[in-house]
Amino acid sequence: MDLLNDLNDAQRAAVEYIDGPSLVIAGAGSGKTRVLTYKIAYLLSQGMKPWSIMALTFTNKAAREMKERIGKLVGDDLAQHLYMGTFHSIFSRILRAEAEHIGFNNNFTIYDESDSRSLLKAIIKEMGLDDKAYKPAAVHARISMAKNNLVTAEAYDSDPAIMEQNKRAKMPAIGKIYVAYVQRCRQANAMDFDDLLMLTFQLFRNHEEIRQKYAGRFDYILVDEYQDTNHVQMSIVMQLCKEKLRVCAVGDDSQSIYSFRGANIDNILNYQKQLPGTQLFKLEQNYRSTQTIVEAANSLIHHNRNQIQKEVFSKNDKGEKIQYKPAYSDKEEALIVAKNIQRIKRQDDCGYDQFAILYRTNAQSRSFEEEFRKQGIPYRIYGGLSFYQRKEIKDIIAYFRLVANPDDEEAFKRIINYPARGIGATTVMKIADCAHLNQVSFWEVIGNVEHYGLNVNKGTQTKLENFRLLISSFIDRSHTLDVYELGDAIIRESRISEDIMSGKNADDLARQENLEEFLSGMQTFVAGRQEEGRMDEAYLTDYLQDVALLTDADSEGEKDEPRVSLMTVHAAKGLEFATVFVVGLEENIFPSPLAAVSVRELEEERRLLYVAITRAEKHCILTNAKNRFRYGKMEFDNPSRFIDEIDASLIEGGEEAPESSFGGGRSSYGGYGSDGGYGGRMPWDRDRSGYRRESQNSKPVASQFMADPKPGFKSVRAVNAVHRIMGDTASSSSVALAGSSASKASSAAGSLSEGCRIEHQRFGIGKVLKIEGTGENTKATVEFQNAGTKQLLLKFAKFTILS
Repeated sequence: MDLLNDLNDAQRAAVEYIDGPSLVIAGAGSGKTRVLTYKIAYLLSQGMKPWSIMALTFTNKAAREMKERIGKLVGDDLAQHLYMGTFHSIFSRILRAEAEHIGFNNNFTIYDESDSRSLLKAIIKEMGLDDKAYKPAAVHARISMAKNNLVTAEAYDSDPAIMEQNKRAKMPAIGKIYVAYVQRCRQANAMDFDDLLMLTFQLFRNHEEIRQKYAGRFDYILVDEYQDTNHVQMSIVMQLCKEKLRVCAVGDDSQSIYSFRGANIDNILNYQKQLPGTQLFKLEQNYRSTQTIVEAANSLIHHNRNQIQKEVFSKNDKGEKIQYKPAYSDKEEALIVAKNIQRIKRQDDCGYDQFAILYRTNAQSRSFEEEFRKQGIPYRIYGGLSFYQRKEIKDIIAYFRLVANPDDEEAFKRIINYPARGIGATTVMKIADCAHLNQVSFWEVIGNVEHYGLNVNKGTQTKLENFRLLISSFIDRSHTLDVYELGDAIIRESRISEDIMSGKNADDLARQENLEEFLSGMQTFVAGRQEEGRMDEAYLTDYLQDVALLTDADSEGEKDEPRVSLMTVHAAKGLEFATVFVVGLEENIFPSPLAAVSVRELEEERRLLYVAITRAEKHCILTNAKNRFRYGKMEFDNPSRFIDEIDASLIEGGEEAPESSFGGGRSSYGGYGSDGGYGGRMPWDRDRSGYRRESQNSKPVASQFMADPKPGFKSVRAVNAVHRIMGDTASSSSVALAGSSASKASSAAGSLSEGCRIEHQRFGIGKVLKIEGTGENTKATVEFQNAGTKQLLLKFAKFTILS
C-alpha cells in the first residue's frame, strides 16, 4: 500500500500486523497517533468495513483529529462510519441501545462529577451523618474507585476488609451511602461516568448473547493510551476481543502517570500474558526532541525496575545540555525562569507560546504568576474552571437535562428556584421526602401534588404548577425545534437572559460573555449538523450527549496573543513546547511526599518527570528552591533525588548558576546536614500522612485536567451581542439568518465546480475536490488548508467562491 511509504520500518511493521493481538510500545514523540491512524487506514484498505472497527480513545478531541486524518488517507465516506470515540461515549451508545436489559430507560441522564457530589451531599444529610467527616468529594472518590474495580454497592457494603478500612478512615457508613447512591441514580434514570463502564461490563457478563453480538460486530479493536486504562476498561476490552483476538493496544508504560485516577500500569505490563501470542512492536525513534533531551530522559527512566525495556533515540540535532538552575527561594526561582524566558525568546526569535512551566502541584503557580505580571510576560494557566463547569452554563444545561429527562433529580433541584421564583429549600425538602417515600421522581410529585400528599400551601402549589407548565412547554417543543431554537426559547422564557443581563460588574460581564459563547456554540453545533446532512441529530438529546461527554482535555482555550503556558505535568501530557521549565524539583515536592510509601509510587513519580522532560523540543531547564513556604511555614528541602539520576554528562549548571544567589553542587545547596545548621528537627521529618489525597474521580482517566483560561473582557461587544441575540426579535431574526444563509449558499452552489477555491465561514480557504448528488442533496467534498477534508451539504453550507 503506497501510504505505508510514509512510515519508518518500525511504524510500518506495527501497522501491517493485523492477524492477532499486538502491543505497540510508542516512546515519547515516536509517532503513536500516526501509527494508529495509518493502521486503521490499512485495515480499511484490506477490505474491512469501517463500522466493524472499534477505536477507543481517552478524549473526544483525539477521536476527532484521528478521524480527520484517516479521512485524508482513505476519504471521509469511509472515515465517518468508524466506531470511534472515547470509552465513555462508545459504551454510552451501547448502553442506550441495550438499556432495557439493565433496568434503565434509553433517555438516561449522564451525571458529571458535580451532579454526583450534589446527590451524595443530599444522601449524607438525609442519613444524618456529619458532612465534615463524610465529605462528598472523599465519599465519591471511594465509590468511584470501587466501581472502577467492579465492586458493586452490595459487595462493598458486605465486605469485611472494606468495612474495616472505612472504619479506620472514620467513615464506616460509606457502604450504606454507596447503596443509597446507586438506588437514587436508578430512580432518577441517571448514570455517572463510572456507571458507563461498570454497567457495560455487567451487561456483557450477564447477557452472553449481547456480548457475542458486539464481539461479532467488531472485526478489529484498537485502544489508544493503553497505559492509562483502569481495571474495568481493560476488562471490557478483553470481553470483546476474546474470540477473534484481533486487538491492538498502543501506549507507553513510561508515560503511565494517572494511577490516582484509577489507571493501572499492570494492564500494559501484563498485556502479553493476558493475550498469549501477542506481537510486540517498539517505536523508539523520537521525532520531537534533541538527542540530548532524549538521552537524559532515558537515563532517568532506566532507574525504574517495572517497565518494558526500550531505547528511545533521536536523529535530530544533538542540542544543548539539560540546564539545572537552583535558586535560594521560590521567589528567586520564578525570577530565574522569567529571565530565561526573555533570554531564549530573544535568542531564538520565538513567541511566548513556545514556553511551558511545568510543576507538580497547582499551588506552585503563585510565585510565577506574580513575577510574570511584574515583567509583563503574558501567561495562561491550565487547570482553572472549564467552560461547561461555570455556574451560568451549568444552570442552562440543567434546564436542558430536565427537558430531556424530567426524572433527573439533580437537574430539578438546581433549577427549581433559578431564576428565583419563590420556591424555597423547605419546599424542595418536602418534595424530596415525598418522592423518596413513594419511590417516584420529583417531577412526578409536583405533577400529582394531592395524590402524593405534598404538604404545601396554595401559593406554593401554584408556583410549582407554573414551573411544571414551563418545563412541559419546552418538552413539547423539543421534538420539533433544533437545539439552538429550543435553547433560545429556554434561555429567554425561563428569564435566565434577564438575570444574566441585569448585572454590571466585571463578573457579570464575564457571565454575559459566557452566555454569548454558549449560544454561539449551539449555533455551531446545529450548523455543523446541517452542513453534514445530519439535521436529525441536531436536537436537544444529541447536544446533551456531546456536552455530557466533553472532557477538560477537549477545551482548547482562547485563540488570542501568544502566552506562556503554566500547568501541572499531568496536564502537559500529550503536548510539546520548544522550551520547557520543570520547576520545584525538591524532595517532598517532586517526588511527592506521598510517593515515599512504596517503590511503585516512586516509580510513577519518576515517570512523571520523564513525561515532563520529553515535552521539550529544544531546551529543557530544571529548577528548584532551597526554601519555600508550604503548609503555612518555611520549609527546607533537599534537591530531588531525580536530578542525580540523570546522566551527569547530559546536564550542566548547579555549581555556578549565574542568576542564583547561592552555589553548591548538583545535588547540594551547600553543606547543611540533618539539622541544616538551622537548629532543631527539620520540617520534612514530620508525619505527612494527613496530606494523603482523595483525588480519584469519575472523569475519563486521561482527561489531562486541562481547562479554559478565564476569558478576557470584550464587554461592549459581549453586551451588544447578547442583547442582539436575546432581544425581543431573537426567534424571528435567527430564522431569518438561517434562511438568508441557506439562500446565499444555494445561489453560490449553482456556480460551484470541481477545482474551485472557496472561503468557508468556519473552515476557511479550501479547494473543491468533488461534487455529487442533485438538488437539495448536492454535496461537495472540500479540502481546507487547515481544517482538512470535509463533505458539505451545499443547501446549508456557508461559503464564498474565490476562483
